[in-house]
Amino acid sequence: MRICIPTETNTGKSAQVHAHFGSAPYFTVYDIEKDAVEVIENGNEHHAHGMCQPMNSLNGKNIDAVVCGGMGARAVARLNEAGIKAYRAMHGTIEDVIRQFKEGKLEEISVDGACQGHGCH
Repeated sequence: MRICIPTETNTGKSAQVHAHFGSAPYFTVYDIEKDAVEVIENGNEHHAHGMCQPMNSLNGKNIDAVVCGGMGARAVARLNEAGIKAYRAMHGTIEDVIRQFKEGKLEEISVDGACQGHGCH
């Protein structure tokens, strides 16, 4: 399973979770089976709300889940249409988030529970 976690920095497992999916400077992709990390720069981090295209940076990365502080309803819907689940983790490092994910402690984000703007969390 490959999990995409939007992060503040490109420092691997010690990177902090970013508050919002589309505006994160980096996407850290963690492969659970391989215990491996890949960091991808988000070339679309600066955008108007509702105009982000984060999946463009993740094309071909075979993501199974996204874990972040929050995301808009359209992003949740698009992820779900692609078979990708979204989960909420407000704080912590990649290591913290992966531990919580494995323990089943993360809340799944639904379209109804999505953010209404960048100031939602």
